[in-house]
Amino acid sequence: MTQRRSSLAFRLFAGAAAWALVLLLLGAIALTTLYQRSVLRTLDQRLTSVVEALVAAAETDPAGDVALARRPTDPVYDRVFSGRYWQILDDDGDADGGEVLAVSRSLWDEVLIPADGMVERIRAAPGTVYTADAKGPSGEPLRMSGQAVRLSGRAEPILVMAAEDRRPADREVRNFAITSGLMFLGFATAIAAGVFFQVRIGLAPVLRMRDSVADVREGHAERVDGQFPAELQPLADELNAMLDHSRELVERSRTHVGNLAHALKTPIAVLRNEAHTSDGPLAEMVERQTGLMTSQVEHHLRRARAAAHAKALGARTEVAPTIRDLARTLGKINAAKGLAITADAPEDLGFKGERQDLEEMVGNLMDNACKWARSRVRVTAQRSSERELAILIEDDGPGLDESECEAALQRGVRLDEQAPGSGLGLAIVGDLARAYDGALTLSRSELGGLSARIGLPATAR
Repeated sequence: MTQRRSSLAFRLFAGAAAWALVLLLLGAIALTTLYQRSVLRTLDQRLTSVVEALVAAAETDPAGDVALARRPTDPVYDRVFSGRYWQILDDDGDADGGEVLAVSRSLWDEVLIPADGMVERIRAAPGTVYTADAKGPSGEPLRMSGQAVRLSGRAEPILVMAAEDRRPADREVRNFAITSGLMFLGFATAIAAGVFFQVRIGLAPVLRMRDSVADVREGHAERVDGQFPAELQPLADELNAMLDHSRELVERSRTHVGNLAHALKTPIAVLRNEAHTSDGPLAEMVERQTGLMTSQVEHHLRRARAAAHAKALGARTEVAPTIRDLARTLGKINAAKGLAITADAPEDLGFKGERQDLEEMVGNLMDNACKWARSRVRVTAQRSSERELAILIEDDGPGLDESECEAALQRGVRLDEQAPGSGLGLAIVGDLARAYDGALTLSRSELGGLSARIGLPATAR
């Protein structure tokens, strides 16, 4: 199983989007925390003001009791269990503060229970307001402030406390967190969209180079053309240099093979001519061997040419016009037999190789089908995968069984000595197909005769 490679664009987008999301999330948390502190600070300042007002209004009457010259004017302190409370305690050393001297009407017959350790902290720093969280009469969360103060005429200090329900403040902070979260989510979406377009725009030259290289590979262009940024232009130049070098090597190899073929054909032709002018067993053997040498030279020339074309970049042949031309030509050649030759292929189907090689492979198979067909030859080509095509040549002749199909693919084997030919046609087709990393297979046709299927590399869609 091949491992799927992640996209460079996806990596850039995911990295930038994730980093922006983390920063925005941290920003939202920090902003909410600052807002919460601001709300609590405002609440604490309000409670401190109430405590200081109560301390300023507290005095000792002639009987030694604590009295208030004036009470807080806020009507909320007069509404029962309104969420805002105050009380004054006689500090007798108990952990809860001692006897209640005065309370707000909002407490009714309840008292404020300070948080653990709050009274000790207030006692430890007289005159300083200390604030902590506590529980209210109904179990609601309170924010409580307290201060210890000594009044003239009293031996023991008093504890002045004010409290307020902190649920409205918490609700305000929660609403702010939700609102800021939605806003930051919108910002994150906008940033992600911006990053996406930035990545697409930034990688556009890379995508253009990819398409240009694909055009070269599929035969639509000979070079990687286009203007690229300074970072990519050296790569484009190197690719073009490699393409030029590859073409040069192919042309040089083709020239060497052609020179070798001409160098061999001339002596072989001389030997054959000499054999024709002589009689006897020696002349027959020379003629037979020179004929075999000629076929071998032609065979290896074809293989060398096909191998060079198969490995070269940019080779491309349209399949549909090629097989239609072959069908038209063979139809004229076999007009006396009255064969119906049909050819069907998609117009966008392309063979990744030279037209001459495709014509030789398909032409051999179609010619063989025409020899054995009674009345009909059918050629169909289609894409078998993204990078492969299959060409099927069928006839309505006698066909071959499985063992005969295997034998027919062997070099020089002729199943019918009465038919013309050397027995090399199918072997040549198989060799050319293998040079292109393809394959030739024979089987029984739906028409009743032989079905020859050749698989070849295809250009991309």
